[in-house]
Amino acid sequence: MKVAKLYDFGDIKIEEVPLPEIEDDEMLVKVKACGICSSDTMKWYIKKKAPLVIGHEFSGVVVKVGSKVDKFKPGDRVFIHHHAPCMECRHCKRGNYVMCDVWKSSKIIPGGIAEYVKVPDVNLRNDTLRLPDDVSFEDGAIVEPVACSVKAFKRAGIRKGDYVVVLGLGFMGQVNVKLAKFYGAEIVVGVDKVKYRIEKAIENGADYAVNFLNENIKSKVLEFTNGYGADIVIVGPGTIDAIKLGLEIVAKGGKLILFTPTPDDAKLEIRPYEIYFNEISIIPSYSAGPDDTIEALDLISKGIVRAENLVTHKFKIENTLDAFMLTANAGESLKCMIVFD
Repeated sequence: MKVAKLYDFGDIKIEEVPLPEIEDDEMLVKVKACGICSSDTMKWYIKKKAPLVIGHEFSGVVVKVGSKVDKFKPGDRVFIHHHAPCMECRHCKRGNYVMCDVWKSSKIIPGGIAEYVKVPDVNLRNDTLRLPDDVSFEDGAIVEPVACSVKAFKRAGIRKGDYVVVLGLGFMGQVNVKLAKFYGAEIVVGVDKVKYRIEKAIENGADYAVNFLNENIKSKVLEFTNGYGADIVIVGPGTIDAIKLGLEIVAKGGKLILFTPTPDDAKLEIRPYEIYFNEISIIPSYSAGPDDTIEALDLISKGIVRAENLVTHKFKIENTLDAFMLTANAGESLKCMIVFD
């Protein structure tokens, strides 16, 4: 079978490898769609993981199941999370699924941009979902990223009437805009530097969208919120500058959500005095758990979020590098997706 193997930033080769052999408690899935995540293109992140078969946002159809598998059968259309928790440890019992050691070590084999994927037992049992008939394979492939947004708003404790600012308006930013409105935000402000993405944010429900290259974001946010600021700031870019901007615009008593990791050597200087007396909460939101994927699939099934409105470019596996570079350039695109026959 063909796989897209990444060796370094901009170095992706299409290779032939044997189909994975499954055990009695595993299954084999023919991949139908796999998205390129912005994290797939972060240079510092790639260096920690390469070489690897790229891709983790995928869906497909079951072609073979082990003798002990009774939850799924050949022909089932499925979403599979690339990480799944044990559901038994203290972290899992407290709902902190991404802190579970099993979650961290679990994986799909060999990766999402492959013609076939082996689904290990823990992924199969604890975070694989059957797709409803009205959910396309491309919709199935956005379950995982939408789940990340679902989790972020849970951690933010979003309430009806909140003022929300979304920094970064790529695919995830657009989803964050849509869900902020769905969850009841009164005002949603999007911030980016790309005109195309700014315009898309308005289409996706933002009340305002501004370009940080030629606007004073703090002034604009205060203007839009009658001098109040943002109850919730979702910081999309994994940069110190973006985090600092978020701290400038978050309201007293507000919450700053770190949606994307920074490099492990990045350092943020803060004034605890201001954080304390203004009761600012800085909250990280890392990936998503099985409760979040279930809710994400439900939102997709209900049409709150749909791939057809967010997938801007489709490629065959042979053109994975083109999809990768288009995603990395962060210009006039949102979600690039590899599609299979």
